[in-house]
Amino acid sequence: MLKRLSISNYALIDQLDIDFEHGLTIITGETGAGKSIILGALSLILGERADSSSIRDKERKTIVEASFNIKNYNLKSFFDDNDLDYYDGELIARREINPNGRSRAFVNDGVVPLSTLKELMTRLVDIHSQHSNMLLARSSFQLSILDSIAAHDDEINSYQELYSQYKSTERQLNELRDNYERNHSEEDYLRFQLDQFKETALKPGEDEELENQQRRLANATSLKEDLWKVMKMLNSEENSLIDQMADIHTTLLNAEENLSELEGMSERVNNAIIDFKDIAQSVSAIEEGLNDDPATLQQVEDRLNTIYSLERKHNVKTVDELISLQEQYSARLDAIDCSEERIIAMQEQLAMQQKAAASKADIISKNRKKAAEMFVHDVLPIAQNLGMKNLLFDINFNKVELNSTGSDSVEFLFAFNKNQALMPVKDTASGGEISRLMLCIKSVIARSMNLPTIIFDEVDTGVSGEIAHKIGDMMGEIARHIQVIAITHLPQVASHGTSHLRVFKTDTDTQTVTSIERLDNEEHVIEVARMLSGSEIDQAAIDNARSLIAQNT
Repeated sequence: MLKRLSISNYALIDQLDIDFEHGLTIITGETGAGKSIILGALSLILGERADSSSIRDKERKTIVEASFNIKNYNLKSFFDDNDLDYYDGELIARREINPNGRSRAFVNDGVVPLSTLKELMTRLVDIHSQHSNMLLARSSFQLSILDSIAAHDDEINSYQELYSQYKSTERQLNELRDNYERNHSEEDYLRFQLDQFKETALKPGEDEELENQQRRLANATSLKEDLWKVMKMLNSEENSLIDQMADIHTTLLNAEENLSELEGMSERVNNAIIDFKDIAQSVSAIEEGLNDDPATLQQVEDRLNTIYSLERKHNVKTVDELISLQEQYSARLDAIDCSEERIIAMQEQLAMQQKAAASKADIISKNRKKAAEMFVHDVLPIAQNLGMKNLLFDINFNKVELNSTGSDSVEFLFAFNKNQALMPVKDTASGGEISRLMLCIKSVIARSMNLPTIIFDEVDTGVSGEIAHKIGDMMGEIARHIQVIAITHLPQVASHGTSHLRVFKTDTDTQTVTSIERLDNEEHVIEVARMLSGSEIDQAAIDNARSLIAQNT
């Protein structure tokens, strides 16, 4: 249940702290006093859209905080699933709106997505206003009522999991079929390209190796001449570089015996001689291995031209890219070859999943039909007690294709007058009848919804007399099971209150602010008397108020 609501810097509210109790809490006040502002602030906690225009002082942020007693409600799994701190028996929800319009949501001081806060609050608070009456015409709302009565959340969750798997497989199958059709239409093209790749028999890095070989062969003659020149300089018969280095070595070796500063230099020269000899041998071997065969050069150039042609054709730059493309073509052909088998297997899987989902949907449908019978049976006497004595009510079921809610389409059908055909509520009911009808429905589902708090926002507008008394009785009865907060202008409803809050405006020199006060027993009597008689409260009105309250206590 809602224990406390704190509102700061919101519209006409500077700071309000409101404590709530069990039973029926009545909120009254003059038109324009700010009752709707309080509900607007509460709606922020329920996850509704924030509006920066509601910020009172643009230099400060708006803060709305609500605390709930959740000890008797099984919400631990929700907190675990959303990685939220769970305090046994207590929940604190907060919403902060900055002057720039950005907002943040908190649950037990942990920041949460607004969608998480909204989902959590649907399990704790239901605000019913005159605008909510329009929901009665919606098939989705009618279906949710029956699900609440049926209390088969486990079946619904199980079905939604099966349906999600079924739709996922269906999407995969459609994608597989699309790919198959697209690839199948290109099969001949793919096979032709792949045959050309296979005929070419490309090897990784082959282009670089061939280009090096082509340069070697094309320049073989000049390269041989250069290498022969190097060998002659290094190791010719007369006055070669190696011979000169040998003379230097001998000279330094002799000089080292008399000149210590030269020690080690002869060894260094000797090492250089060894290196030059090795170089000469290597150059000689390379020169002998150079092949200036024009036929071999032609073969290399022909192979390169084949590769270059493929690269231009497929708009790539290397053999490795061509090989990658070849692998892609091969994979697409493999997919074509095995797609028919995969499609058949997935069709069988889809049929099994559809059958499982349909079977679960049938169970849910049976539960809903039983709930519908109970619901009609419970609503009719309550509605007749609210003056709709000729009301007829039935629920029509139609089987539809599987969807996220099952295989049912439902329609609530009503007749409010004798000899009137049953029709959808939007085609037959007046605004007042819809309002009373929604009260009846809320009365029936209040207990099955297992909802801690329900708020009625002036749903009794336009009602008077005996019907007003019965609406008050109904709200009092609902409040025996769950917390009810009712904003009302009817004394017949207010007289049922176990606690009474009055909203009022006050003016200062610079501003108008909305405030709220809790009424004690005598103040409660005076407020009901004011609602009975208007601005002039005489003893007769007070006595009448006491009598009315006594009847409903």
